[in-house]
Amino acid sequence: MVRWEPGAVERLHSAALELYATKGFEETTVAEIAQTAGLTERTFFRHFADKREVIFGGSELFQEGFLDGIVAAPADAKSLETVIAAVTGAAVFFPDDRRASSRQRTRIIAANPQLQERELQKMSSLASAIAAALRERGIREPAATLAAESGVTVFRMSFAQWIADGAERSLIDIERDLFAELRLMTGSEAQPTT
Repeated sequence: MVRWEPGAVERLHSAALELYATKGFEETTVAEIAQTAGLTERTFFRHFADKREVIFGGSELFQEGFLDGIVAAPADAKSLETVIAAVTGAAVFFPDDRRASSRQRTRIIAANPQLQERELQKMSSLASAIAAALRERGIREPAATLAAESGVTVFRMSFAQWIADGAERSLIDIERDLFAELRLMTGSEAQPTT
């Protein structure tokens, strides 16, 4: 028996999203996901703790992308500029070829209150991690939390525009426009965000 299934994670992820979209998250079983992917339940549980993890797996890497952007920001960057670096830096996780699956994932979450709550927790954890990283850079409160929460809001709004039906612009272009709007609202001097 083969111990390592090539592409197992991708196959399970694809099968799960398809089943969640057609049958519903609650109605889909792990056995059905594994069978649709041509794998065993045991293989499923080698890669995912439960069927929610198919949707939320990789959250650590997602958060790390934002934190890497903070580290890469110039040492003298102010709080908003540092958050812009974090948010636009993490856009690499969402190339245009992920738009369709991101759209499907978002629809699945929107149809299930438990998944909505988990998504909100993920965004709250992200904001807390960004604020902590800003404080480590010497940005004091309340600026660290305000900047972090603003950055997550811009990310969420940008992401919603990016997955909208018919959307074609890159996530980073949308983020840059929304940060420019935020600067206008706050009276901040418009500066390049690249």
